[in-house]
Amino acid sequence: MGDRLKHELVKEIEKLLPELLEIRHAIHANPETGFEEHETAALVSEKLKAWGLEVEEGIATTGVVASLKGRLPGQRAIGLRCDMDALDIVEKTGLPYASKKRGKMHACGHDGHTAMLLGAAHYLSENPDFGGTVHFIFQPAEEGLGGGRVMVEENLFERFPMDAVYGLHNKPGIPVGQFATRPGAMLAATDSWTVTFQGTGGHGGSGPHLSTDPTMPLGHFIPALQSIIGRSVPALESAVLSIGHIQAGEPGVTNVIPSEAVVCGTARSYDPDVRGLLEKRLNEIATASAQAYGCTALVNYERGYPSLVNHDEQVQIAVEAAADLVGKDQVNDRLTPITAGEDFSYMLQQRPGCFMMLGNGVGQDGKFNNLHTPLYDFNDEIIPLGVAYWVSLVGAELGPQSLERRDAA
Repeated sequence: MGDRLKHELVKEIEKLLPELLEIRHAIHANPETGFEEHETAALVSEKLKAWGLEVEEGIATTGVVASLKGRLPGQRAIGLRCDMDALDIVEKTGLPYASKKRGKMHACGHDGHTAMLLGAAHYLSENPDFGGTVHFIFQPAEEGLGGGRVMVEENLFERFPMDAVYGLHNKPGIPVGQFATRPGAMLAATDSWTVTFQGTGGHGGSGPHLSTDPTMPLGHFIPALQSIIGRSVPALESAVLSIGHIQAGEPGVTNVIPSEAVVCGTARSYDPDVRGLLEKRLNEIATASAQAYGCTALVNYERGYPSLVNHDEQVQIAVEAAADLVGKDQVNDRLTPITAGEDFSYMLQQRPGCFMMLGNGVGQDGKFNNLHTPLYDFNDEIIPLGVAYWVSLVGAELGPQSLERRDAA
């Protein structure tokens, strides 16, 4: 499909925009957090069934998968995935469709992601000009609870066989009309850790010499932690260790040495060996710091989402699908890796695929409201382009031109 026809595709999809805006704003006004997306899932299922798709509900509690067969010959199948959950954030946008549930907000654009994938399902149900099957995956609980992992554990790929799987996420700071991705590691593994230093505590005025003070190893642990990045992680690898919480003693009791000091933080990495190194060295430094001052250290290192690793062939397909819409110069296929995490990584561990970023816009002054902030809002202007990307990707994977590409390979 040439540039002219692709441009016409976006125009044709814009006819669906009033309905998609209504859906997006309804979801935004009624945000639901992880594994509680009952109203959202019901709305998604209602629309998909009305458009004639085969729908399976209740996967990973509130997940929905719809399937659509093309009218051309073909046996391949692909998955298109979006996320549906909101965040525990108080919205401050003042929009007419702002959250009606105080303390919950669609601050990451999952409402827009859901609307775009629904738009693709609607368009393709009326124009099934492809061979094989498309599975539309509406995933719950991306925000920290691992809904993607649960869907995989509940046999997503056995119940709905797929040769490849794709994800799409909006990105504030990238101009509208631009896409970005990269082969290999694109998003980081997201781990959390807690170190509890334990001593005897004691009277800080009359008996500090009689106590073992856990604030002493805590004080040495904090700067030593960053030596892991500077002296243990190879210079050409990337990793982050950050402290997010420290607690020791009671604020109003200043003459008591506490018996316990707690420090918590996050660890980010891309390479599995570096991930293991962070855990090992953090444990060693915490233990050595405690022993130096007669204390003990309890270390709890919890592995979160694994690094999201794109597959080369699917990145090429996704980039070409996006470039057909906006031109090659508007697609960045060498995006700098991001230290945020995504549980789409679990799906990419099971099937080849690609995670693509779609520009959510940036102001003329270079400013924008970032994800996970009270003023963020998904940009409705990008909905037709997001839908068109999904449709273009289906054509690249399952359309007649896909057979020519595979024959040539």
